[in-house]
Amino acid sequence: DSLIIGDMTTGQPAIPGLERLEEMDSRRQEIRRQLLNQLEPVKPQAAQPTIDMQTLYQQAYEMLDRPAARQALDLESESASLRDRYGRHRPGQACLLARRLIEAEVPLVTVMWNHSNRGQDRYPDDAEQFGWDTHNDIFDVLGGSLLPRFDQSFSALLEDLDQRGLLETTLVVCMGEFGRAPLVALESKFKGASPGRKHWAAAYSIVMAGAGVQGGATVGATDRQAAYPISTKYAPWDVTATIFHALGIDPASHFYDTLNRPYPISAGQPIAALYGC
Repeated sequence: DSLIIGDMTTGQPAIPGLERLEEMDSRRQEIRRQLLNQLEPVKPQAAQPTIDMQTLYQQAYEMLDRPAARQALDLESESASLRDRYGRHRPGQACLLARRLIEAEVPLVTVMWNHSNRGQDRYPDDAEQFGWDTHNDIFDVLGGSLLPRFDQSFSALLEDLDQRGLLETTLVVCMGEFGRAPLVALESKFKGASPGRKHWAAAYSIVMAGAGVQGGATVGATDRQAAYPISTKYAPWDVTATIFHALGIDPASHFYDTLNRPYPISAGQPIAALYGC
């Protein structure tokens, strides 16, 4: 499972417990660790879940011993001008943190833009709570908050990665799980006084950049209503195959469950057109 990092705008530790207590120096921690191993030794015949848990313990100790892990989460070490460039809001600081994690060689980083599905219903005066589920009030919510923040943060991320030479080896994928309907209409079962767009799975757009993706290219096309594809169709599994390909993982690979049954990691093919092929 992924490690969830909280809101980077609060000033609180991103991951509580990542730093030792002041009175817990490395020597004292190692003594406690040795004592724990004596009290709870892992026997050679231990079940695999027990062995896996010990591996997690080992990784946790390594994070405590490595200052690089804490440094990657320290946004205060960035210049004020760069933090301003990303935006002093939740998505902006999250994108800045993503760049720092990529720099620290974290192989897969996810930035969640939708803090609350329709937070604007419950917190109409707090833009940090707004979400992209714009069944109603789409023009007010997108134009007034979500899109300006997105444009600022996402462009800053791409620009920053490029200037540091990281974009060449980093695939950036910006997408949701579905699109929005071509018809703009008011939905009575949702709050809001102006129209919006409901869920739509038949066609939607995503953005990919870096890792050899051809810049400035458009792959695929829809009809004039942006309702249905009229060119080569690509599916979510083709997106996952493209991501695996960028990670150096064969999309035809399999993983095995606890009963040793094989499952394909993707049912798709890498989107060759992204690379000008």
